[in-house]
Amino acid sequence: MTIETEREADGRWLAEVIEISGALAYGATREVAIAHVQALALRVIAERLEHGEEVPDLAGVFSIAA
Repeated sequence: MTIETEREADGRWLAEVIEISGALAYGATREVAIAHVQALALRVIAERLEHGEEVPDLAGVFSIAA
């Protein structure tokens, strides 16, 4: 999944997971914003899986052993 970051005028960082609509998170630093949006994305994916909904391709997120 792709994470884009941007620094706001007030100094906060915004991170967004492009493949998950609405997956946005702020942080005081770029690293904190990324950590927050990664956690949010995983929660969204887990909820979608539980409800049988479509999820983004997870090949880049998880490695599954044969």
